[in-house]
Amino acid sequence: MNAMNDEYDHMQKRKKKNKYNDHSWILGEPNIGEGCWIGAFTLIDGSGGLKIGKECDISSGVHIYTHSSAKRCVLGKRFNPDGSINSNGVEKAPVEIGDHTFIGANATILMGTKIGSHSIIGAGAVVTKDVPDFSCAAGAPAKIVGKVVIKNNTVSVEYFNKKQSKKK
Repeated sequence: MNAMNDEYDHMQKRKKKNKYNDHSWILGEPNIGEGCWIGAFTLIDGSGGLKIGKECDISSGVHIYTHSSAKRCVLGKRFNPDGSINSNGVEKAPVEIGDHTFIGANATILMGTKIGSHSIIGAGAVVTKDVPDFSCAAGAPAKIVGKVVIKNNTVSVEYFNKKQSKKK
């Protein structure tokens, strides 16, 4: 239990107050563009490299991960023989989010992915692969379900599956 408390204390020390939302947790040194809004209860992990473009909205409850400790855990190598936390076996890969992109509530963005500019990620989506510019992605795992269209200062989504457009 002592090692778990030490890890919690270590995480709390790494958690910095941020200018976006007192109830969001930003780790590492992510590059966050001007005019971004970050909702409450978000986890923004910049430890493996994170770039968020300008004027993005990151809704409440979103988790963006740039690392994974899954392999270290499965191998049973979480702690060193002296009880300290083993940082070996933690995989890292950067995440990039383009300009003017909306990430819906409770979406999860996994390490190594790129989300294009002017895109929409649906609420609860799990992004495991790249999403191109002007795309709408939804689901778990997230799939491209439509194209974002900007015309005459309005935004619409042209869904690829006609049944989805009736859900509005």
